[in-house]
Amino acid sequence: MNWIPLESVDQVNQIVERSKDIPCVIFKHSTRCSISSMAKFRLEGDWDISENKVEAYYLDLIAHRDISNYITEELSVFHESPQIILLKDGEVVYDESHLDITVDDLKESLPV
Repeated sequence: MNWIPLESVDQVNQIVERSKDIPCVIFKHSTRCSISSMAKFRLEGDWDISENKVEAYYLDLIAHRDISNYITEELSVFHESPQIILLKDGEVVYDESHLDITVDDLKESLPV
């Protein structure tokens, strides 16, 4: 799995625009939380989605809480950690948290 680091508020806007061309996933991860680490481990272990089908972005919540707050406001998504958000055509089409994050559920929201 090839994570793209999410490190600025401006990048969130670029991801929203990019999702009009290719679906984009944002994974919000707390490096201090064992549940978040487990969700990340499961996500990476089960990941079988081609890079040309979705772009995957990784947000370190401890280092970038301001970006998480911006995502909450701009995308109207309640903050959770860990959390995965799928954007397609500039809109949130999938949002899940904790151990409910699965690759299979995510794939159901991707275009065929």
